[in-house]
Amino acid sequence: MKSAYELAMERLEKTSPSLSLTEDQKKEIADMDSVYRAKIAEKELFLRNQMNKAQSAGKFDEMESLEKQLASEIRRLQEACEAKKEKLRARFAK
Repeated sequence: MKSAYELAMERLEKTSPSLSLTEDQKKEIADMDSVYRAKIAEKELFLRNQMNKAQSAGKFDEMESLEKQLASEIRRLQEACEAKKEKLRARFAK
């Protein structure tokens, strides 16, 4: 007797079969991750430096603005990375 989980997984596999990737394809996706992690780290270093300067100068409003900008930039870069990885996966599925 199959569990509800196993039955659900079988139905899911029928509607959208899983994609098995080659090592080169996995490497390409990992490279994309690496590029975007580097972009995020670069942006984070820059904005944290700006935040430290603002804090030292007592500009707490500017510091708060920079924190919001950092969160927004990280989210934007993560979304861009996921979109590019989805495009890669779609290309690999063909």
